[in-house]
Amino acid sequence: MGGQVSTSSSFQSLSCTTNADWMSALCPLLWDVPLHHLSIPGSHDTMTYCLNKKSPISQTQSRLLRLLGKVLPCVTRPVVLRWSTTQVLGVTEQLDAGVRYLDLRVAHVLDGSEKNLHFVHMVYTSALVEDTLTEISEWLENHPREVVILACRNFEGMTQDLHEYLVACIRNIFGDMLCPRGEVPTLNQLWSHGQQVILSYEEESVVSRHRELWPGIPYWWGDQVKPQELIRYLERMKSCGRPGGLFVAGINLTENLAYVLGHPSESLRKMTLPNLPYLSAWVREQCPGPGARCTNIIAGDFIGADTFVDDVIRLNEKLL
Repeated sequence: MGGQVSTSSSFQSLSCTTNADWMSALCPLLWDVPLHHLSIPGSHDTMTYCLNKKSPISQTQSRLLRLLGKVLPCVTRPVVLRWSTTQVLGVTEQLDAGVRYLDLRVAHVLDGSEKNLHFVHMVYTSALVEDTLTEISEWLENHPREVVILACRNFEGMTQDLHEYLVACIRNIFGDMLCPRGEVPTLNQLWSHGQQVILSYEEESVVSRHRELWPGIPYWWGDQVKPQELIRYLERMKSCGRPGGLFVAGINLTENLAYVLGHPSESLRKMTLPNLPYLSAWVREQCPGPGARCTNIIAGDFIGADTFVDDVIRLNEKLL
């Protein structure tokens, strides 16, 4: 793709080059490598492809932004949506494309129905958590040797009762697919037990009560507008040494207020796509494995816009 900006048709055409069964297609020598030493593609803010245009602005945002959302919704909401959307492909399309780490930001909408949980990134999704987890489970049934890492995070507006309700849904939907926490397993170990889901849950008190849940997975988030600054941050994190277990290096750019005000007609997509070749070049230089400077999960925005997923999967060849 070189340095050209993708169009929506590019997303569709690239997503059709499927990596739906890439884990089972790995060299058998890699089937006995723990997952935290493999290279695994992920999507950042996985569910933002279905943000609800009529949604109120999240309670975690500033009072000023929420007020503007109420007073001037026809102006505020389109701007917020443009800068909140990080994915175009649906969750099944992302899995087909080869994504195996899903960043799921769960929320209970204020004044929403009691048990309806949504996802959130500045605004809430139209998709419900229970429906999405069911969709993932159905995909896994059709791909019995693929493994996903689901990172449940954020938990805006969640009470202890809602946490227990969500865990019950997770158990009911995935059942024996869930890998109980312990040593990070290999693909062969997971396959031998019929397990396909590692579910991390960023609420320690809940994790301690349920052995099916894994602790939150560290995410290296650079919070940078410029790709050069993001790469500098990631290299600095690598120089400090990788975490011991699963972890994520995020190659997602992040807008700030000054940038949005200076580019009022733009979007996160327009900011990100021209910089994908630069970010992809960094990805291709990485190496998975146990070394201090090795990477593991690499998560990006706008899955399907370039060769990101293929590049991350191909890094596993370096382990041979």
